[in-house]
Amino acid sequence: MAQKNEAPALIISLLITLGLIGGSVWWLTQRTGGNVGGLVGGETAQPNPTTDLSNGASGSPSPSPEASFTARNFTDVVNVPSGLFNYGGSTTWAPVRGEVDPEIQRAWSNFQLRYTDPVTGTPGSSAGIRMLLANQLAFAQSSRSLRSEEYQEAEQRGFTLREVPVAIEGIALAVHPDLEISGLTLEQVKDIYAGEITNWSEVGGPNLPITPYSRRLDDGGTVDFFVENVLEGEPFGNSVQPVANTTLAIRELSNDPGGLYYASAPEIVGQCTIKPIALGRRPDELVLPYREPLVPPSQCPAQRNQLNFEAFRTGDYPLTRRMFVIIKQNGQIDQQAGEAYANLLLTLQGQESLRRAGFVPIR
Repeated sequence: MAQKNEAPALIISLLITLGLIGGSVWWLTQRTGGNVGGLVGGETAQPNPTTDLSNGASGSPSPSPEASFTARNFTDVVNVPSGLFNYGGSTTWAPVRGEVDPEIQRAWSNFQLRYTDPVTGTPGSSAGIRMLLANQLAFAQSSRSLRSEEYQEAEQRGFTLREVPVAIEGIALAVHPDLEISGLTLEQVKDIYAGEITNWSEVGGPNLPITPYSRRLDDGGTVDFFVENVLEGEPFGNSVQPVANTTLAIRELSNDPGGLYYASAPEIVGQCTIKPIALGRRPDELVLPYREPLVPPSQCPAQRNQLNFEAFRTGDYPLTRRMFVIIKQNGQIDQQAGEAYANLLLTLQGQESLRRAGFVPIR
């Protein structure tokens, strides 16, 4: 009889236990949104990893350059194609080609980049864009925005062009190291290159004729930018002396006590034989393109002047611009190469590499 009376008690105990277990499961699902498994081991459950597209397989959608704002390293970029790709353009990009692009090559050895000069004429942003339109380059590097006629020519050829900004840089002006001048306003620079101011005494300097130097108008984006933004579209004056490139200009300037030249700040600020000067929108707003104190020629090259990144970044320095990767939108591997290159430069690693090369990160 005792054994028969124990059976109902066992059944009741089992039901109570099951009820407690069921209640606990219900309570946990309410607290975790149904993800009970996320509590195991004290770790949150992770989604499945995304498919690795870094081998650049054909047919994979190419992410827009903005997508790389989430990428940290070069190796995090997806859809980098394999092959040999011609690229070229702005001479302002020379430090990038010398310092940043080799880092990209080490990370992506199959993404081979070959810098290509124009067959005729001098290298520059305009030349690079012309070569891109003529199918001589996979993508171009530019220190200016695209022009309306360049967009139109691309459409006539059956594709479109896209410019992707990747960095900011300053334009610096330099003089002979012995010239005593506090700086120039943009208006004074305009008048010098227009031929209206011809002596340094007119702008607070010594009684000495000014020799303004410049590359030719068709030579690159820096000249285009200078003419458009400083000269406001007006032509150079007769006193402006043409030079083929910045290397020759620096040589001329180091031997000309009255010389003046402008170029990309990374090409100017660290030089030993010339002196960068302050620029301002007004006489009481002169800003140096380098961090003080000025390194004298006697201490260079052991020490070099360093770029004033903060003034470029904030816009306190009055002459800055953006640098662009120009991409051909044609659905072909050239587009994939251009987008991959922009993506690489927009990673955290790429932005830091651009900073070391003398440019202000855009992100």
